[in-house]
Amino acid sequence: MLQTLAHYGCHFLIPLAVALVFYRSHWKYAFLIMILGMLIDLDHLLATPIFDPHRCSINFHPLHSYYAIAIYVLLLIPKKTRLIGLGLVIHIFADVVDCAMM
Repeated sequence: MLQTLAHYGCHFLIPLAVALVFYRSHWKYAFLIMILGMLIDLDHLLATPIFDPHRCSINFHPLHSYYAIAIYVLLLIPKKTRLIGLGLVIHIFADVVDCAMM
């Protein structure tokens, strides 16, 4: 239960906090873009079984690979891709927390 709360708290509350603190004038837009980072979980559809509560996503699923994570970090550099990069990096951070709590 605590693990699930921490996982989804990271997925939703951290982007909300970042949007409210750093993008106050257009926080709803920033929050939405960062939440779209959840779409990388579509790569779970490629796994069998699709969901395994005892499986760490990091470096297991293609969009959670170390190569993909490196690209997500690079997306933080240009201003035009920063929100997308933030959403993806926060998503990966939430998954790392989840893996650490296993």
